Amino acid sequence: MSSSPQPPIDGQTKQPDASELQEKGEMSGQQPVDAPSEEHAYPSAGRLAVILAGINLAYFLVALDSTIIATAIPRITDEFNSLDDIGWYGSAYLLTSCTFQLMFGKLYTLFSVKGVFLVAFSLFELGSLICATAPNSIAMIFGRAIAGLGSAGIMNGLFIIMAACIPLRNRAIFAGIAGALRGIASVIGPILGGAFTDNITWRWCFYINLPIGALTFVVVIFFLQVPGPKNKRVSNWKDTFLNMDPIGTALFMPAIVCLLLALQWGGLVYAWSNAHIIVLLVLFALLTIGFIAVQVVDGRKLSTTIPTQLITQRTVAAGTWWIFCVGSGFFLLVFYIPVWFQAIQDDSAQTSGIHQLPLILGITVITIVAGIGVRIIGYYVPFMILSSILLSIGSGLLTTFKVNTSSSAWIGYQVLAGCGIGFGIAAPIIAVQAVLPENLTAMGTSLIMFSMTLGGAIFISAGQSVFTTALVRNLSSTVPNISAQMIVSSGATELHNLVPQQYLAAVLVAYNDAITEAFKVALVLACLSAPAALFMEWKSVKKAKPDGTAGAQESAGARA
Repeated sequence: MSSSPQPPIDGQTKQPDASELQEKGEMSGQQPVDAPSEEHAYPSAGRLAVILAGINLAYFLVALDSTIIATAIPRITDEFNSLDDIGWYGSAYLLTSCTFQLMFGKLYTLFSVKGVFLVAFSLFELGSLICATAPNSIAMIFGRAIAGLGSAGIMNGLFIIMAACIPLRNRAIFAGIAGALRGIASVIGPILGGAFTDNITWRWCFYINLPIGALTFVVVIFFLQVPGPKNKRVSNWKDTFLNMDPIGTALFMPAIVCLLLALQWGGLVYAWSNAHIIVLLVLFALLTIGFIAVQVVDGRKLSTTIPTQLITQRTVAAGTWWIFCVGSGFFLLVFYIPVWFQAIQDDSAQTSGIHQLPLILGITVITIVAGIGVRIIGYYVPFMILSSILLSIGSGLLTTFKVNTSSSAWIGYQVLAGCGIGFGIAAPIIAVQAVLPENLTAMGTSLIMFSMTLGGAIFISAGQSVFTTALVRNLSSTVPNISAQMIVSSGATELHNLVPQQYLAAVLVAYNDAITEAFKVALVLACLSAPAALFMEWKSVKKAKPDGTAGAQESAGARA
């Protein structure tokens, strides 16, 4: 594409210091996201504290909702006599959450940030209410799907609201806190779910979202003030519909659904060679090719789901791959470390969550430390590089787990892996907001969140396949008298009760070695993230953004 100046639009004069990316972005008929300009006064410290508390509470509930159901599922299936629906209680939530991530990026670009966030949170709360009062399994699955749809908008909205309320140089600290909350929720979710299920009712796993969520509604409605869209160019519903990329969306959403269904069913419900799985993967490939074609043909328009000037931007492309790898590694460790404790150490679900605290504390503390570090030195790339290195080392050490691994070892290895995740997990969000002009910020943010969510979905399933294959192989070769399929289907918590004592030691070795195979997947992903970190642009959050917007150089009225 020519780098010659583009003609001004609607009488606006192009900023002379704008980057080529901003220059391209101004060619679209789409208004920019509600992000602060240089003239925008950020909220006062008191108001900001209330806003951040409210939106982080919503984000925490979303993260909690994805894990709290884990220990409640057996009781739910007993009540509904729905053993065959177990997979759908998680899949329905994941399908809608992942599929609608990019669409919410468009909605935040086209409409009021405050309004879209409230709609998303209302959907999440509605889904929670449906689940809490579900009379049967179908209603439960439907509620999970609605809650997942809302969660997609909440995850994007959190960081987009931060962009509107916090100067760029301070944003890494608060993004780190949000990442820490997600990690904490992933651990306490199963513990809390077990406590509700055993002592009250599993329905409180969902009822809990309602009174706590009410606080978020109050905060957002009465305290959040985001500037309205500037230079609005969408004048009617037809234009709005066309700006939503209807053709691309019609190809993209079914493609993601096909992929996730194949990953959820492959190796569990159907063999990977089964026609159902093959058809789903073929459909995914064809729909994805069609989606890419639409994005390339209309790539110069910001009305596409992923504009080419967005995904071809160096930092965005590298950050998307980096978070895909590191986020996937994070989900794998969060998923399989408790399995190791439950199967090998014979921990309960609650105790395994407690024993996972070294990982979560490492993430929690270091994300905040990294945020402070970014604010001080102005650069996020060093922390991403350090993140890849430490996560690679930590994941590598986890692959050395044995049945008799000492507590000092599993504590230290988890802390190292947690520090690796914590140093960089929030950086890609800050990176895309540092390099993108305002009218691409929401879409860039949603692309990062989508990549992380999709990576987790893909590699939890991939890790499950690797683990199951290794377990069956190990059991068949070392303990042929034990049914491998029985061990696989029984679950980690029943292992010590199910296996006869004379075979238990050999089965534990086979199980341990299978889990470390899943850890090897996390190791590979951590190593693959390193080149992306090196490819990132070194942009300081203390300097002005490409469109002339002050990133860290707050206006005199900024008090965040």
